Amino acid sequence: MDNHSLLSEETISNKIYFIRGQKVMLDSDLAMLYEIETRVLNQAVKRNITRFPKDFMFELSQTEFENLKSQIVTSSWGGTRKLPSAFTEHGVLMLSSVLKSDKAIQTNIQIMRIFTKVRKMLLDTTEIKVDILQIQKKLENHDKNIELVFSYLDELTEKKENETERIKIGYKK
Repeated sequence: MDNHSLLSEETISNKIYFIRGQKVMLDSDLAMLYEIETRVLNQAVKRNITRFPKDFMFELSQTEFENLKSQIVTSSWGGTRKLPSAFTEHGVLMLSSVLKSDKAIQTNIQIMRIFTKVRKMLLDTTEIKVDILQIQKKLENHDKNIELVFSYLDELTEKKENETERIKIGYKK
């Protein structure tokens, strides 16, 4: 498969949604990427349903479906009769064992690469947040230390003001 027929990262990443705390892709979007009908994809899944446990694939609830449609202004779901299935990263990976065409294999490879990039970006973001929290803690400690130094300086200044003149020792002229 040549590079011209490969899908763009943006095309694939725009099809990844965050539902039930997981990154998922919908059956209709996957079918479009694989260039097959959604019906064909779902039939292949049904024939191999033991390969798709609940943590690999689940059906959206009516509320989730309505929320998703409202997020996507131009809906491509016209007259669907059943709620769409959502495939997690593992579910998409399992599709490669069910759909055997060259297009499906190449598309799956690209999707897995995008999922990996998304995971890496999330990890990088988490690391940045941890670094920021550590810096904030250090700054809080610095503020406390600076306050302590100023209080000591105030004490020393008060002592110096209240000090009586000392008798000088040594040679006098």
